[in-house]
Amino acid sequence: MPQDAAADHAAHPIPDRHGQNLFATDTELQQLLALYLPDELRRHMLPHFERLGALAGGPLDDLAGTADHNPPVLEHRTRTGLDVQTIVKHPAYVEMERLALSEFAMGSISHREESFGWQGKMPPAVKYVLFYLFVQAEFGLCCPVSMTDSLTRTLKKFGDPALVARCLPRLTSLDFDELAQGAMFMTEQAAGSDIAATLTRATAQGDGSWRLTGDKWFCSNPDADFAMVLARPDGAPAGIKGVSLFLLPRRLDDGSLNHYRIVRLKHKLGTRSMASGEITLDGAVAWLVGERGRGFVQMADMVNNSRLSNGVRSAGMMRRACAEAEFIASQRMAFGKRLADMPLMQRQLDKLRLPAEQARSMVFQTAQALARSDAGEEGAYALLRILTPMIKFRACRDARKVTGDAMEVRGGCGYIEEWSDARLVRDAHLGSIWEGTSNIVALDVVRAIQRENALPVLQAHLHALLDGAAPAPAFARALREALARAAALGHTAAAQGGEVLARQAASGLYHCTSAIAMAWEAQRTGSAARLRWAQLVLLHRVLPRDPLAMADIPADWQAGATHPAAIAA
Repeated sequence: MPQDAAADHAAHPIPDRHGQNLFATDTELQQLLALYLPDELRRHMLPHFERLGALAGGPLDDLAGTADHNPPVLEHRTRTGLDVQTIVKHPAYVEMERLALSEFAMGSISHREESFGWQGKMPPAVKYVLFYLFVQAEFGLCCPVSMTDSLTRTLKKFGDPALVARCLPRLTSLDFDELAQGAMFMTEQAAGSDIAATLTRATAQGDGSWRLTGDKWFCSNPDADFAMVLARPDGAPAGIKGVSLFLLPRRLDDGSLNHYRIVRLKHKLGTRSMASGEITLDGAVAWLVGERGRGFVQMADMVNNSRLSNGVRSAGMMRRACAEAEFIASQRMAFGKRLADMPLMQRQLDKLRLPAEQARSMVFQTAQALARSDAGEEGAYALLRILTPMIKFRACRDARKVTGDAMEVRGGCGYIEEWSDARLVRDAHLGSIWEGTSNIVALDVVRAIQRENALPVLQAHLHALLDGAAPAPAFARALREALARAAALGHTAAAQGGEVLARQAASGLYHCTSAIAMAWEAQRTGSAARLRWAQLVLLHRVLPRDPLAMADIPADWQAGATHPAAIAA
């Protein structure tokens, strides 16, 4: 923001952060990048992060507001009467598509050998930083962008080489007129999260293709160029083992539309900029992906990748909400004082920061586990399998409260659609519904313990972080004891009949993991604030406490530790 504009904003009784660079003003993110990215790559990407941060703080935020107030419209016929369905998107949304998919390569960066002039594959952390910044302005579009990335990953992993070669060039292209978008058509009215109840049928054709017949109830980005679809081949057994995965093109080889109809678009609480609809498949041409009868396993790979993206997006929205509240508190005067100097406001801001910073640490920890898993490192897949549902479960639920409480800091203006707060609140509720509701992903944490033996791997990872963090002995002991109790609860939840504890166990493991990760990050970056947040997470979100007692950080949690600032120096 120019200096004179900043002065005008500061002098005005209603503070307006619009125009700030959301990357340049985020010193904690900059410190974490130095920790989680190789220095050469970090320096190479800094100008791109700076540019996206500037866009997200101004022009992109304007586009997002316009697209939110002008949702897409489904047109069933042309003006001459041709039965050609078209989803008409506002130019603001189309420009955001261009920025995300073409200019910042967010849907293809993980699958390209060159991006932003950098030769070689980018680590997942780079992609998630781009999502983290972009979603602070626009959430809705990030769903199609994430599905494009996830569809490409699943197709490459399980698809026939000829099918991959046929589709991959468009899925990885940066030419906006040529690139393809992805989607997943999974949900059915009678099935919901119960994939075993899938009714959509698949009939084999003599040329190797299949014909799909049935209804899909909730399809976001319904006019995507390609969609992954679950269906049951003719003669397949009932249940999960009868479900297979198919790739559905929007258009056939001759350029005509495939044989499915978008019945209507959904009128949603949030993500209004992005189209979601109902689909009727009427003999639609599709190709089998991977092995017959393993559709759920293969689709789970796409869903898990999308779940991680969902956690990243919730983390980004919490950061935006928290930063807005911090800015308002630093600028707004009431009763002769700045809001930020008032004890109750300081406490309220801490309540916003804790879940936002927990989620931020979990983003980097999970991205790191994804990179190690893709590299084939022993134990990394099990670590990824438990971290992913943990962040999807807790961060997405926390975002609902953080965005709502941040709205309160702005006061009455926060309830007005001209500001970002209302949109953040509406969009935040989506994270804990799509790609698995809270119960489903909490149970997935339990399944990771049962099937992947992920708990010992997670404990070993966290003990290694603690060994390298060197916090005060009393604080380190408290972290280790809390982790042991959370792990014991996880074991109990994974035992026969222990499912009722799944949510409690998932939360406990998340809070302990994030507190330990933040303590480790504080030691490495020199952030005293990050160490304090780690202590507050343990004190307020893990340990038992008397609601009628003072809740100060214990003095012995500070004694004997190397101060973060001294470490950094």
